[in-house]
Amino acid sequence: MSRAPVLFVSHGAPTVALEQGGLAGAMAAFARSTPHPRAVLVVSAHWTTPWEIGITSAARHRLIYDFAGFPDALYRLGWPAPGAPDVAARAAALLEGAGFRARLDPVRGLDHGAWIPLRLAYPEADVPVAQLALPELAAPVLVRLGAALAPLRDEGVLVVASGGLLHNLRLVRMDDPAAPPDGWAREFDAWAAARIDALDVDGLARWRDEAPYASRAAPSPEHLDPVFVALGARRGGDRPETIYDEIRHGNLGMRSFVLRPPGPPAGPSPQQP
Repeated sequence: MSRAPVLFVSHGAPTVALEQGGLAGAMAAFARSTPHPRAVLVVSAHWTTPWEIGITSAARHRLIYDFAGFPDALYRLGWPAPGAPDVAARAAALLEGAGFRARLDPVRGLDHGAWIPLRLAYPEADVPVAQLALPELAAPVLVRLGAALAPLRDEGVLVVASGGLLHNLRLVRMDDPAAPPDGWAREFDAWAAARIDALDVDGLARWRDEAPYASRAAPSPEHLDPVFVALGARRGGDRPETIYDEIRHGNLGMRSFVLRPPGPPAGPSPQQP
């Protein structure tokens, strides 16, 4: 079985689920360029925990529509992908072995940070999914968490980290998705992208102190934190490959990338708006 990649996706606003092209096209292209995974383990910015790490273990998931004020069509979307209780149990064992506390959660469903990007990639809902809670821990510890999960990749499990490099809902112009990117947003995005491209995880972890406009770009860290889980799950030879790069609504960052095993290029050039 070939090693599965790691995907970091900036999931953007829930309305991406209703759009064509853009992130939807990038996720579809990613799925076409990647062997179909045995299962997906996804960590989302929309399920956080102070320490103990929950993992969904139901055989069937309900979807959580954890957003308000959007078109009615969003609340009618379904995505009946099966659960992956075996992957949940395996992830819990790996985390416990690495010194984390984990628990299986047979009740919680998939939040929109999990099911919307996965629905864009796998619209036929033919991939089992388990979701992992994002612990509120420092970046180096999240990197260690990602490393603990890395063996799943050799078992055909796609690790997906869903968040956003730029996420400040007080400043986002939600009524104008095509608003020109703010200068400060471009600067922060470029700073983060340079460190991701160089796999400079230590440098990226210092974003609060060194990145331009850090407090404006990420006033709270939960949307940026999944990137450290993704980078922690990298293996030797993996290189970041940008699959989508856009700033929408003035300052909502959509940069997404994949870490693939060494080999020939897997697909087309990055999607651009």
